[in-house]
Amino acid sequence: MEIRPPGVDMSVDAVRTCACRVRTAAHTFSILLAFTCLSATLPTPRYPSPIELALSPDGARLYVVCQGTDELVAFDLRTRAILRRIPVGREPKSVALSRDARRIYVANSWSDTVSEIDAASLEVVRKLPAGMEPTSAIPDREGRYLYVANRIGGDISVVDLASGVETKRLDAAPGASYLALSPDGSRVYGTHLYPNPGQFRAPPESEITVIDAARQVVAERYRLHNVAGVFHVALSADGRLGMAAQLRPKNLVPLAHVEHGWVFGNSISLFGEDVGEVVQIPIDELDRYFTPPFDIAIAPDKSAAYVSTSGSDSVTVIDLRRLLEFVRSKSPEEKRAMANDLSASANYVAARIPVGSAPKGLALAPDGKRLYVANRTGDTVSIVDTAARRVSGTLSLGAPAALTPERRGERLFYSARFGFQGHFGCANCHLEATQDNLSWDLEPDGFGKDIVDNRLLEWVDGTEPFKWNGGNPNLETECGPRTETFFYRSQSYDQEQLADLVRFLKSIPLRPNRFRAANGELTPAQERGQAIFERTRKKDGTPIPQFNQCPVCHSGPHYTNKELVDVGSGKPTDRSPLVDVPQLTNIALSAPYLHDGSAHTLEEIWTVFNPRDTHGVTNDLQKDELNDLIEYLKTL
Repeated sequence: MEIRPPGVDMSVDAVRTCACRVRTAAHTFSILLAFTCLSATLPTPRYPSPIELALSPDGARLYVVCQGTDELVAFDLRTRAILRRIPVGREPKSVALSRDARRIYVANSWSDTVSEIDAASLEVVRKLPAGMEPTSAIPDREGRYLYVANRIGGDISVVDLASGVETKRLDAAPGASYLALSPDGSRVYGTHLYPNPGQFRAPPESEITVIDAARQVVAERYRLHNVAGVFHVALSADGRLGMAAQLRPKNLVPLAHVEHGWVFGNSISLFGEDVGEVVQIPIDELDRYFTPPFDIAIAPDKSAAYVSTSGSDSVTVIDLRRLLEFVRSKSPEEKRAMANDLSASANYVAARIPVGSAPKGLALAPDGKRLYVANRTGDTVSIVDTAARRVSGTLSLGAPAALTPERRGERLFYSARFGFQGHFGCANCHLEATQDNLSWDLEPDGFGKDIVDNRLLEWVDGTEPFKWNGGNPNLETECGPRTETFFYRSQSYDQEQLADLVRFLKSIPLRPNRFRAANGELTPAQERGQAIFERTRKKDGTPIPQFNQCPVCHSGPHYTNKELVDVGSGKPTDRSPLVDVPQLTNIALSAPYLHDGSAHTLEEIWTVFNPRDTHGVTNDLQKDELNDLIEYLKTL
């Protein structure tokens, strides 16, 4: 029997099948031993995971950002052949072309850089600076400046392209992510993933940040009520219509209302001269949901708009003429109520086009006849005939033939097909496998009971038990019976699928820590904070009880002892004051804080919510000492 390396061209299932055919114990042992040795030495397969697209102005070239393989793939669309694979930075997220198409810009989210690529040679010519976790980058109309949205920083960098130097940062909003330039170049529109800080247990509020490109200042902020999770924004060719893809989470009511369409509203915000005020419209139907909307492409003649609906493996087609007529016929009160009217979409949704797995970025040909769709977990690009409204071809990105359990689990994570009527999936709350910065009323235990903060999924393996009350001993319980009973309201994963999903969750890595030096050295402030974190005595010399010393609860590689404790932050709405000790890794990224998300910042944990020193001893600290403690915690 021939034994081939796993993960290259032989799946785990195939190896198991071969092993079953071997009748003797000696042969079986030899095969298992060879499999184990090869698995330990061969690298894990890397899947392209295409996420964004850009077309050259003549429609001859397609540029595909492959997040999973850290490269930009250039296609010749006349031959449908790959011209070149261009290595860029870690976890690239977006691609944009200069107006003359001579330069290509790729935002590298984990490298905190933007790769500038020469379109003629298809070589990286320089790396430009950015803020923390750049998610998109677009040049201005004249090619003088580059705007970069920084997700962790919540700001937008302005980079002088002549010198390659960042000249300023503009205050955007939490999770600043996607940018679009108006056709005349006068405005830059930006969106953000996480809601703006607001009153605890109030509806989330978001915005579209509008930048005056001439003055390089924020000129306006279009308010988006009851919105958290705003993805791509697009402008029509005449600049009169803007559209932003967004989620409207219903996090203030229990998930008992799943069957009434009351968990997520998958919707679009309209703005611009064609509609006047900002108007939110649903793309869901009365008994089917299309989630979550990600990218938008508007036809050159403004006849249609195309929306990638990732969890539904489809592209939603909106008849713009019918949409504008419908919106203009409504009174101001009717426009405000439209966002929650699931019957509205029948007036303007023209078609749902099945494409590949987890469609994300879109690119429309200059003549509007072909739409290119990046299928993130399908590792392909679908070519859609917009007249026929069907897939007419597929571009392959050369993914490994075999799917690992982790990859199968990743496909499940991004799919909404298991939820009641396809309503939502894991990625609705854990945006791009992270978090949504919201607190939720999850289970049918009454309104306003046991409010829970959504926690980060990165490096979650080894942090059991799960739920804030520690009620789930492992991820299999967390994602299996609990998800089926309380979330999806329908039969969800079988045992093999559940095992794959758990494998994927355990494989999610930590993002780079921007607050810790590469060599591991701490700044003086961080060293002072570490001393406060590790202290065993108060400033007056009296001992701190062991149970109230920070490292006792926050210990181990994840900084959690995995126990239930009462830190005095319980609320009347909690059924028990005991909460699971959370991990502290990358704690700076997971605001809000405490079990119910009632603390907006790390500072509030030990000021507003620790008056009796029940959550560590902090009342004897001065303001600068508390700042030092927080600076240290950010490095964990």
